[in-house]
Amino acid sequence: MSMETLLRMITRRHSTVRLAIRLGMAACLLMLSFGCVLEQRQLLDSSEESGWQPWQVVDTQTGRVLSSSEWLNELAAYEIVYLGEEHHNRYHVEAALKVLDWLLAHGLQPTIGIEIFGWDGQPALDDYVLNDRLGRSQFLEQVKWTQNWGGAFEDYEPLVAFARARRLSLLSMNPPRPLIRRVVKTGLEQVRQEQEWTQWGLDHEEIVDDPAYRARIIDQLQQCHGGGTEEHFRTMYEASMVRDEGMAKTLTAGLEALRRETSGSRGIMVSYTGGGHIQYGLPVPMRVARRLSGHVKQTTVYMTSFDRSRIEEVRELVREKIADYVWLTPMSQKGPPKRCR
Repeated sequence: MSMETLLRMITRRHSTVRLAIRLGMAACLLMLSFGCVLEQRQLLDSSEESGWQPWQVVDTQTGRVLSSSEWLNELAAYEIVYLGEEHHNRYHVEAALKVLDWLLAHGLQPTIGIEIFGWDGQPALDDYVLNDRLGRSQFLEQVKWTQNWGGAFEDYEPLVAFARARRLSLLSMNPPRPLIRRVVKTGLEQVRQEQEWTQWGLDHEEIVDDPAYRARIIDQLQQCHGGGTEEHFRTMYEASMVRDEGMAKTLTAGLEALRRETSGSRGIMVSYTGGGHIQYGLPVPMRVARRLSGHVKQTTVYMTSFDRSRIEEVRELVREKIADYVWLTPMSQKGPPKRCR
């Protein structure tokens, strides 16, 4: 056998060995990846779910139930914490108070953005919370409670009273209800030409139509309001965009003010809205991130009534990662929430 032939055989043998090694490494990586997916699935399918109880918090990334101290310490690291509620659920107001009380006890100064008040009620809200100039009845009239929200103010009063007692800033998050109704009635393009649009500083705002947001909101509108015309769904969707963009505008301005603050405790924004405004990070958190070019540390907490009859529904919320955390609370007196899906 010639030296040249021998060298070719050795080269081929080495190539075969190298190929085998590469295939083996690829197989290992594939098994590791599969193992990671399997581990995640096992976490979400684990028996831990059978032990879920009201007042527990589930991390949707891992499926783990977090201890109160572990979770609250995590929240303290963010600039914005979004709490998504079921409307008029007293347990969710109680949950928000737990978070606010813990933040204050650990040296943070919360500024609270709240959905139930409109921009046109902010002066009255400031007077009531920060200056004690208004009595309760005057406050409800001047804040335009019936016009902008309605229902029993008592359901939310503990949250307002907490802010008032501790002189915490409360920010009205909602664009005025009459403006939103105009969008539903005539459409966004028409309302853009009207004086009220400019009056509230929206003439310089971009109302972003995100495809993922559109798909989610349109689907929910159709399931919640079946039988409407295509035109009606369009204007309702546009009104949803305006509301969420308006809330993002409020939170962004509030956070920028906190960032400029140089004295006292570190500030943190706490947003309190319906759960639909934080779902999947799309409605308000996405718009805040866009306004701040992604330079914001924020997290979402979806609060939901829980008992054993809802374990499958809650498991789905966790698997879909409707928020960073799902907070199980006692069942509302109104019963399970009606999710239009």
